[in-house]
Amino acid sequence: MDTMRERFAAVTSRLLEEDPRLAVVLADIGTAGFAEAARRHPDRVVNVGIREQLLIGVGGGLALTGLRPILHTFASFLVERPFEQVKLDFGHQGVGGVLVSAGGSYDWPSGGFTHMAPGDIALLDTLDGWTVHVPGHPDEAETLLRHAASAGDDKVYVRLSAQANHAPRAVDGAGFRTLREGRGGVVVAVGPMLDHVLAATEGLEVTVLYATTVRPFDAAGLRAAAGAAGSADVVLVEPYLAGTSTRFANEALADRPHRLLGLGVDRQELRRYGQLDEHLAAHGLDPRGLRERIAGFVAARP
Repeated sequence: MDTMRERFAAVTSRLLEEDPRLAVVLADIGTAGFAEAARRHPDRVVNVGIREQLLIGVGGGLALTGLRPILHTFASFLVERPFEQVKLDFGHQGVGGVLVSAGGSYDWPSGGFTHMAPGDIALLDTLDGWTVHVPGHPDEAETLLRHAASAGDDKVYVRLSAQANHAPRAVDGAGFRTLREGRGGVVVAVGPMLDHVLAATEGLEVTVLYATTVRPFDAAGLRAAAGAAGSADVVLVEPYLAGTSTRFANEALADRPHRLLGLGVDRQELRRYGQLDEHLAAHGLDPRGLRERIAGFVAARP
């Protein structure tokens, strides 16, 4: 199976052929995947070098001319480092584009903390109007990338990951999808967390929702699932900072008593490189860690 990044390069290269409004802006990262596209469309595949603030500025400028820019690099260099440019060159200017990240929370541990961005979506939540997709499989990434590329002038963030579920699910760029039903609470699995959540909740009487589009947050879907389950106990399992979406879940359930547990990446920095699976285990996001915390939360209901 190809990776999400490989699928991104292949799909976006094809989209450049199909839609003359699209342009790709890179900052050295990922250029190999666009070598042929750059040869065919030198005016619409731009590499600015290791200048991430310029990456965003060029993308915003292309959007002002009427193009639909797709910008790509590691999440830490796409959202965190040039955040002021994201805020001003897209939000303040009132233009749209597609930010496609790699690296995520700890996809490349040997790159160190400079290449990790577990706070990327929490940071984007301080801005208005961003759609956020978190695919859990390359096929889902392709669907959501195509959706983002054709989304008019909307501002869209697509968070790719090295971690992937074993099989794709049908995604539509909108609400959550119910995969299991139970009466003991609701567990929301975001993107690449799905397989671990399904393993962790095997045999538990809980509803499992699958989320690949997290902004806008599917408040209606969560409310419906909680109502059908007869329990407003909710666990959010996210592949980025723990608690990133708890505000939205609390708002969705504001008119009914509920308990909420946000699971994700801890704020404490892990200072050993390790491997991806070791980071998952350290943050309690492997099946064993998730089972212990989800089962304990459900069992502790008053």
